[in-house]
Amino acid sequence: MAPARRATPRRYLMCPPVHFDAACAADPWTVRDGAADAALALAQWEKLREVYRSLGHTVEELPPDPALPGMVFTANGATVVDGRVFGARFADPRWEPEAELHLEWLAARGFSRLHMPVHINEGESDLAVTGSWLLAGHGFRTNPLAHGEAQEFFGRPVISVQLADRRFPRLGLALAVLDDTADEIAYYPPAFSPGSREVLRQLFPDALTVTEEDAAAFGLNAVSDGLHVVLPQTATGLYGPLRERGFEPVGVDLSELHKGGGSVKCCSLELRG
Repeated sequence: MAPARRATPRRYLMCPPVHFDAACAADPWTVRDGAADAALALAQWEKLREVYRSLGHTVEELPPDPALPGMVFTANGATVVDGRVFGARFADPRWEPEAELHLEWLAARGFSRLHMPVHINEGESDLAVTGSWLLAGHGFRTNPLAHGEAQEFFGRPVISVQLADRRFPRLGLALAVLDDTADEIAYYPPAFSPGSREVLRQLFPDALTVTEEDAAAFGLNAVSDGLHVVLPQTATGLYGPLRERGFEPVGVDLSELHKGGGSVKCCSLELRG
């Protein structure tokens, strides 16, 4: 019998893709043989915002900057836990202003404990927050030295996991937190190194493991409030397993934003505390 689930209201920071350009993304996911439809990308983003609000969540907006066409992916710009803000530091200096704009916006709204990191990390795209741990990915985007830096700043144990499949260069494409109070996750095992797969197996023996098809459809770039799991509508193979575990999947179409390498989670920076 599936456990009783309860939704917890969340607060998300989003940024409208007014200046979105799929070519700005360097991930292997990027569609390189066709430009994104900016108008459709905005309409899809607005639908995601509407879904969040209909579920009782708060959405705040980061003003877009025309010089930064990837700002729609707000989760890349910081990690916020217990009211503390761990900033991003991008490998490509062209995107550093994104991290600065995130910190400025958060500071202006009362977040006073902010840290600009020394080591390269791309915010929540490579950090996942559960009740017990911070899961931290490395291998393609984030320097593993950033994991120790995050642990010192947050005072929470960090579990480093190595990403090993170039199709999944960020943790947020290979793993999703389904219930952050119960340490419940879903992940695609082949995206990780053998040792990291074993770590995840031991820490999360009851985790939902997903198929390559659903992982490739951005199914793990999802957001959960403990009951509702908002995910790309194309990840159809996940709907049944989620319902069996007592979750309510909510599918959205973000196909234009997929061309830039991100989906639901990438568009949603959770403001915890």
